[in-house]
Amino acid sequence: MLDKKATDVLILQVAPLTSIADYLVIGSADSDRQASAIADHIDGILSRSGSKPLSIEGTRSSQWVLMDFGDVIVHIFRQDVRKHYALERLWADAKRIAIPDEPPAIQPAVTPRPVKRKKAPAKTKA
Repeated sequence: MLDKKATDVLILQVAPLTSIADYLVIGSADSDRQASAIADHIDGILSRSGSKPLSIEGTRSSQWVLMDFGDVIVHIFRQDVRKHYALERLWADAKRIAIPDEPPAIQPAVTPRPVKRKKAPAKTKA
């Protein structure tokens, strides 16, 4: 989510409170288009790693996109819609899982240094 500039990202551990999922991941987007891009990004990354969503809802309007991965449910809201539904208040008893503010830095590839070859000794005529 952070790779696509989602804001106010929050992870809630809801396993002790419900059987629907172990974790809820909630994030905000500035626009419908950004919410859709965040959802596409999450779907792409997790699908490549073998975790396909069981269901994705809300992609048509993208005001609230819900992605169900079984043990993890992802909610991507447009900011005004997130305030209206206030899932954080609904799940106030859930434990909040800390996440870093910045996405992980991509390590630059190490550029190999050119290998200097020794010159072969010149052949002498006998």
